[in-house]
Amino acid sequence: MTKTSGPIGTAEAPQAPAALDPLDELTLLAAIRRGDQAACERLVQLYSPRLMSVARRLLGNEEDARDALQDAFISAFRGIAAFNGQSRLSTWLHRIVINSALMKLRSRRRRPEQSIETLLPTFLETGQHSEHFVEWLATGEVAMHQGQVKRLVRESIDRLPEIYRTVLLLRDIEELDTQETAQLLGVTPVTVKVRLHRARQALRTLLDAHLRGDS
Repeated sequence: MTKTSGPIGTAEAPQAPAALDPLDELTLLAAIRRGDQAACERLVQLYSPRLMSVARRLLGNEEDARDALQDAFISAFRGIAAFNGQSRLSTWLHRIVINSALMKLRSRRRRPEQSIETLLPTFLETGQHSEHFVEWLATGEVAMHQGQVKRLVRESIDRLPEIYRTVLLLRDIEELDTQETAQLLGVTPVTVKVRLHRARQALRTLLDAHLRGDS
């Protein structure tokens, strides 16, 4: 089995909010800044579904995700005057809902979690893996079961300890870079890289029984 070191390709594709055409975004933005209530409602209707998916992935709880989304839109409308247009409106909203979800994560009591150590590969003194690895199903076979694979990946990600699950989601699913992830989590870029590497290794372990050819 080839060691996984890159993003998890079988997870849900990053669901960045459905973006308007740049000119339409500018028109909508101008209307919102004028206090046009209909424009505000259109913004919420356009972006809520995919932003809700982002919050749900990070929080794993429907009620918390709805609260985070509501807080995100409140923050967005309060800060709309300061939005300088250096990024797409959709990208700006995406970052706000991520930050809102992370704030929600920090505020709730953490539940006891499985140690990630039991999910990491072990090595012999020779440097070789101590486990016997087998090949995963061929790409074509996996493609035939895309829906099932995606479900398994989502469930396996949810089983990771929170600090590792969050880094994996931000980097591999939401596609934030290392520096931005570090800033959002209040850790160093090196910490992000270490946690991401360990999270990918653990996820590979969780998925192995399902995706190897003899399962």
